[in-house]
Amino acid sequence: MIEFYKTFDTQTQKIDTLQPGSWINVVSPTEEEKQFLIDEIGIVPEFVQSSLDAEESSHLDFDDDRNQTLVIIDYPSAEEIDGGYNKKTLQYTTLPLGIVLMKGYIITISLYENLNIEDIATGKIKINTEMKTRFLLTLLLRISQRFLIYLRQIDRLSSLTEKRLYKSMQNKELIQMFGLEKSLVYFSTSLKTDEITLNKIMRGKVIKLYEEDQELLDDVLIEIHQAIEMCNIYSNILSGTMDAFASIISNNLNIVMKILAVVTIVMSIPEIIFSFYGMNVTGMPLSTWWFPTLLAVVVCIIAIFIFKKKNMFR
Repeated sequence: MIEFYKTFDTQTQKIDTLQPGSWINVVSPTEEEKQFLIDEIGIVPEFVQSSLDAEESSHLDFDDDRNQTLVIIDYPSAEEIDGGYNKKTLQYTTLPLGIVLMKGYIITISLYENLNIEDIATGKIKINTEMKTRFLLTLLLRISQRFLIYLRQIDRLSSLTEKRLYKSMQNKELIQMFGLEKSLVYFSTSLKTDEITLNKIMRGKVIKLYEEDQELLDDVLIEIHQAIEMCNIYSNILSGTMDAFASIISNNLNIVMKILAVVTIVMSIPEIIFSFYGMNVTGMPLSTWWFPTLLAVVVCIIAIFIFKKKNMFR
């Protein structure tokens, strides 16, 4: 899908034909659309390929011959997946977004639709398509804010899951906690690479920065630093929580095994006594049915009393 947008006065509108100073939004393009970007728009083929690589990490690239700059930035994504046990859960991950700055146009290329682009396309975020650097920094600020929103959601979700774990140690809660911990690892890795890319932009060697853009770039860096700190804090808390619950589960298992061992010992006492009296030997004292039965009951009571004194049933 390829869409064209342009700012008229203060409103950004969708247009049918490509005009100078436009923003070109590309989402999961077909082969024909890729060729249109390369042949008609003149984007470097490697830039298109890198933007559509799901494993591409955040970085900055520049082509001297065509005077084009590529900014790959990781943005957060949340989708509802089957969490097992007939229950839906949110899965957080990060995906690359390619932003190409070239003469006359700014192009965003991504594999999937994302809320950051939608906010700009629908006018929730005011931009000017002719001010490419300001457009880039505004988009980066929105992405950094989205990271913070999702991090707060992960924190709330982990707190709710932790409360459910206190009541019932079930696999679905543990699986969800593991999924959140994995999401924080994705966020942490992407935020660090995004920070490196922003620091390169801040130097102003590849992308020309205007004086009024410096404050906006500082805001983006502040948001990214805050997201990194929050991600580290939540990750440490979640990791500690998982370790604590693993210890609790192991301890509960030890208690169950201890009780089963005590019950097995107590139940084996009658078997031992009856085995002696069941052997084909003579000379056993009081070889009547009531004596071994009474003896087994008395020994079992004594064993239970001893085990109870040693708190073996707890």
